[in-house]
Amino acid sequence: MTSQSFLIVDDQPIFLEQALRYLQSCGKLGIFIGDILRQHIIEQEQLKQGDPQIENALVEQAIIDFRIQSQLTDPKRFQEWLTSKGIDYPTFHNQFAFNFKLDKLKAQVTSAHLQNYYNDRKIFLDRVVLSRIIVDNPEVAEELREQIETGDTFEQVAREHSLTEERLANGMMGAISMGTLPEPLQSEVKKAEVGTILGPLQVEGRWGLFRVEQFLPSSLEDVQVRQALQNELFERWLGERLQKLNVKLQVS
Repeated sequence: MTSQSFLIVDDQPIFLEQALRYLQSCGKLGIFIGDILRQHIIEQEQLKQGDPQIENALVEQAIIDFRIQSQLTDPKRFQEWLTSKGIDYPTFHNQFAFNFKLDKLKAQVTSAHLQNYYNDRKIFLDRVVLSRIIVDNPEVAEELREQIETGDTFEQVAREHSLTEERLANGMMGAISMGTLPEPLQSEVKKAEVGTILGPLQVEGRWGLFRVEQFLPSSLEDVQVRQALQNELFERWLGERLQKLNVKLQVS
């Protein structure tokens, strides 16, 4: 391959082979090539699926939203920002348009597998709000449960006796992924109703009482959940495509 100027730095050319050697020396050549291959796979798939047409008004509105959020509504400040990034407005516009096209491609690639993937991941996406009282031995935990059953509030007992930091918030732990709950707590929570006090249960070498405050079930109709799962599936799809590529670096 004939050497070609890749960059001009202080009137001195940096050739493509030299630039790649620099990247290799600092351990970034693999990342650089990986990004190229990812983009190649994406654009080839877009051609195969039919390059989607994105309404210009949609792109312009997204850019307006970005400028408002980034406090770049002033034209001069926005131009200075573009210059600092080394891009012009058409390039910036194309980047936003590409993101819309990429979202459509993700939906196309993942649609057949999204429901099953969601079903497999659901236990980690569903959340529950718990409060807890943690002590060192089961006898104390039993005594505290009796106090609650005979009139003391869960919050009061948590403040006075719990060994964890949640005691400062009356025992409130906040929202937790169902899939990350340790056994046997996870099994008990699945069968419980809001307001139920569970335990004493042994968790991580201590004993605890747990109160179910609220269930927060996930839904595939939730935009954030859907996008997160699409991204995960798309990355998996990309990884499989990358592994099948036969790549040769044609630079001496």
